[in-house]
This record gives sequence, structure tokens and C-alpha cells, in this order.
Amino acid sequence: MPSALWSPPSNTSLRAPRFPRPVPVERARSPRIAALAERPDHERDFWRAVEAEGTPLVEAVDGDPGHAAVTFLWRGTASTRAVLVLPNQVVDPDDLAGNLMARVPGTDVWHWTIRMRADWRATYALCVDDGDDGGSPGEGHALSGGALSAGGRDLPGARQAYLRRLRRHPRRDPLNRAVFPSRWGAEPLSVVALPAAPVALGGRRAHPGAGTGELSMHTLRSGQLRNWRRVWAYTPAGHEDLAGLPVVVLLDGDVWQQLGIAGLLDELIRTRLLPPLVALLPDALDSDTRRRELACDERFVAFLTRELLPWAARRWSVTGDPSRTVVAGQGLGGLAAAYTALRRPERFGNVLAQSGAFWWPAARREGARPEEWLTGRVRALARRPVRFHLSAGLQEWGVPAAGRRLRDALSAKGYEVAHHEYNGGHDYLCWRDDLAHGLVTLLRGPFPGEVPGGGPRGLVVGGG
Repeated sequence: MPSALWSPPSNTSLRAPRFPRPVPVERARSPRIAALAERPDHERDFWRAVEAEGTPLVEAVDGDPGHAAVTFLWRGTASTRAVLVLPNQVVDPDDLAGNLMARVPGTDVWHWTIRMRADWRATYALCVDDGDDGGSPGEGHALSGGALSAGGRDLPGARQAYLRRLRRHPRRDPLNRAVFPSRWGAEPLSVVALPAAPVALGGRRAHPGAGTGELSMHTLRSGQLRNWRRVWAYTPAGHEDLAGLPVVVLLDGDVWQQLGIAGLLDELIRTRLLPPLVALLPDALDSDTRRRELACDERFVAFLTRELLPWAARRWSVTGDPSRTVVAGQGLGGLAAAYTALRRPERFGNVLAQSGAFWWPAARREGARPEEWLTGRVRALARRPVRFHLSAGLQEWGVPAAGRRLRDALSAKGYEVAHHEYNGGHDYLCWRDDLAHGLVTLLRGPFPGEVPGGGPRGLVVGGG
């Protein structure tokens, strides 16, 4: 059992708090949509150009080279009633109508334009009410100009409820060839990346003569957690001849094994940005189990330290040196990674926490600030031999602020902390690239301190 100082609060909500969006989504004017509105008879030429270019449209903002006008499009039909655009975190959940497309009169062109900084990237989905699915607003209601109405009266509450239902039917953008896998078997997402966005570190291009690691799947029973789970293991090319390999435990392995993690690690090792290493990717099982296990659960710490690491040591020649062992996670996984290393620094000497849920637990009173329990533990207890790479997206609202407070508490105690904020959301698209940057930070050095906000531009990996 943990000491009283390390005993997390009980009977707390495992759901994230509702952080209000601090500023509205900034809308913009699209010159190309404006030109079409003046000449709707040019619609055929418009769609021909869009099909050649792909979506969304990206246009310059007059007098502001640091931003772009980004226009999402849908080719509607006579029955199309609404199209909701959902870029990751670029939405106000209390005002979904702000993300509704409008139709260019006299055409089938539906559009929604926002102004974004030129280094933004995100996954997104479109939710379309085309009149023949479960997104229908219901008998007696019609969506017109973004307002749900009945009998000539606007019904804001009914409109929001309708849009929440519509939101449950996401689909990818058929005019965008860039896609990204989604979680729990959901439809793949579309991708937008503006010209100044960091270069994608996909690591998917094969290099002639380069060694290729192996990603294998295993099944492991946990006596600590009383369940079974899959564990994916990455082993580098030629590992049979290597000893003392560094270890990376990457939580939410069920997602990462879909995201080209083996190719990414192959490329980082090939280019000597990382040493050969073993990566362990435990399955999160399901959303309820994930919330329970990752919320500073001592049993999960015991699973990682007493079961998973020893299991790996019996199979591969891995190091027992905590300074060469990393635990990494995102969201609640980032919280769990930090808690695990602080509880067991003799096993994990490095934390890679992306968009960590350091707000946890949510406030017990409506409107109160979340407790940030782990940050309080850092302030109260002596420094441990653990290094940190923390990152978060600027579009995540409350998440970066909690991460900054943890960074400041760690720094005040003398911890080594690299901290990075990128222009994106709570998004595996961003996390995949930042993961490479964080691993290089922690396993290669020298330790850089504050990472510039432009992202990991020095790590040009793969290229396709």
C-alpha cells in the first residue's frame, strides 16, 4: 500500500472536467467562396479545381503571413440539411452551431472557414445530415441557416441537442486523401496540416538495406489487475546480438500499434537519433478500464514494475537501469506515466507525458479549479531521480495550463524538465511526432531544457 502522502483521492470522477473554451473559434473569409457566391454558375469549375487540389482549401490572409484561412467543404445534394465540421479541439462544445457549414446560394457547395496560425495541424471529421439517417432532426423540425426551428420559433436548446446527436455520426472528408487511424474501431479521420506545420515524422518509408525491427503481439495475465491483456513488443533488427537494450513502455499500445510505431522506431534507430531499444505497448482494453487503471492506480504501477518489466527481461536482453527506461503516455496515460515514475524511480527514470491529465481529479464543485493532485505531491515531497519530457497542444484549453504548473513545480524541486507546446489539440497526429522528439530528448541527450514552440523540426524522419 502507498504511504498516506502517495494515496490518491478516492471516489473521484474519472471524467475530464469541462473546461470552457476561452475564446470563440475565429472565423475568416474565403476569397474563393466569395468569388463563387458572385458567380454560382462557375460551380462546375470550382469543384473540378477542388477535386484536383484536395481539401480543405488553404488561402492567405491579407497582411498576416503567419495565419491562413482554412475552408472545409462538402458537396451536398438537394436533401442535405446540415454539415458539422469537427477539427480536433477547434470547437466550442457548448455552441456546436458555430461549426456548422453554410451553403453558397444556388449551388451544392457547403463551406466553413476559420483563421488559424500557419503551423496548425489536426485530425477532423464531418458530420452530415443528408436526410436519410439517424442524424435527422425529427418530425416538425427543419434546420435552416444554422437554427433549428419549429413553428417559426428558434429553439436553441433543441438545436444544440440535435447537433449533439449529429456529432455522433462522424465521417471522413471524401475530398481529402490524407487520413489517420481512429480509436476503438471508429471511422478513420481526415488530416489538415498547414504549410508551416512541423514535418511529419511518419517513419514509413522503407530504406534499401536498412534493418527492420519486429512488432510482435503477446498475451499477458496480470495478477495485480486480475485481467488479461495484449502486449505488443517492438524489438530492433539484430537484437539477438545486443545486450542491455533501453526499454520504452508506451501506454495505450492498442492505438500505437496501428500508427506505424515500428517504422518510426526503425527510422530513428537507423539515423542514429535513438539507440536500439525494446518498446512494450500494453493494451488499454476498453475505455472504462483505461480510466480506472490510469488514474494514479497503485495496482497498475505494480503491473508495470513487477509484472511487465520482469516479463520482458525474461525474453529479451533489456537494461535494468532506470536512466535508460522510459514510461510514456497521453492524456490519462501521461498522468499514469508521471505517477508511476515518481512512485518507482528505481525502475523508471524517464517520463514522456503528452497532454497529461494533470488536472486530475476533476473538481468536486461546479466551477471550481481541478485539484491537480500529482502537482501537489511534487511540491510536498523530496526530489526523485526522474527526468521529464512534457508537451501539450495549444488548442487544448485547460490541459496546457495544468502542465505548466507541473513543470514549474518540478523545476522548483530541481528536476530536469523539457517542456514543449505545439499548435494542435488532443490528437494522436501530433503525439506521434512529439513522441519521437521526446524519446530522443530522454534517451540521447543532451537535455535541452525548454523546447522551442515550433516543434521538432530538427528530426526529419521518414518523409512519407
